[in-house]
Amino acid sequence: MTGDTAEVATQNDLAPAALPAADTPAEAKKRKPKTAPNPKRQKEARQRLDSLFSDRSNVWVIHYSCESFYDRPNGASPRITSLAVRSLDSAQTHSFSIHQVAERLKVPFAEIEARYDELERQMLDAYYQHLGAHRGMKYLHWNMRDINYGFAAIDHRYQVLGGTPVLVDDARKFDLSRILIDIYGVAYIGHSRLEKLIEKNEIQPRDMMTGAEEAQAFIDGNYVGLHQSTLRKVDVLANIAERAQNKHLLTNTTWWEMHGGNLRTALDWVADNKVIALVIAVIGLVLAIYAIA
Repeated sequence: MTGDTAEVATQNDLAPAALPAADTPAEAKKRKPKTAPNPKRQKEARQRLDSLFSDRSNVWVIHYSCESFYDRPNGASPRITSLAVRSLDSAQTHSFSIHQVAERLKVPFAEIEARYDELERQMLDAYYQHLGAHRGMKYLHWNMRDINYGFAAIDHRYQVLGGTPVLVDDARKFDLSRILIDIYGVAYIGHSRLEKLIEKNEIQPRDMMTGAEEAQAFIDGNYVGLHQSTLRKVDVLANIAERAQNKHLLTNTTWWEMHGGNLRTALDWVADNKVIALVIAVIGLVLAIYAIA
């Protein structure tokens, strides 16, 4: 499972509904969600993204798959199946997975479940060795923010298995999902956002699974499929990040919403164009002198 939650239809979702009365233009305008991004946060988010690409040789795109973190009445931490880190610069990818560890140790597939903790510990040993060998790197991720799903969840799982994690400073973690919200506004794409972005931009999902599919794959013991999905997701995240940085990412946010209206657009354009600003200042000065005369 990943940071995207599955959208499950309930019986009420599937039941036929009465057709709503048509909104008047005024009501439709009132009901429309505000999607325009905050100008200050938008600028800061673009700067963060630009800084990552200007230092791309020191940036890893990271993602991982795990057991479902929902419906866990005993409170046990979700077991991890695979992790991948991809260089934003070279696209070289390092991956760590249960089935590969089992293969190296000559553990038959049928015995993976019985020896899962042992295999998971060795997988995470290799992952943290990689982190330790690349200290100071930056990590671009998707919703890896807390103890349910994120760096803290991996650290906790490793501690449960008896390991001592190599900690990544929070200042070196960059959440692409939040960056995109700051750039394009909270309603820039439907849910689940990652899948909808892939559809909107015609990115081939190939081996990528949804969160619900990954949860089922874990139950089914489809560790190879989970690994392939994780590998595909770091590629997709790098692709989306590059399109956003190049301002080529397609979203549901309109040009008007992106730029906050004509007045803000004009003011920003003048502020960014020193020659135009100078010309306007000179014209204003000439008009002022003419008025006095």
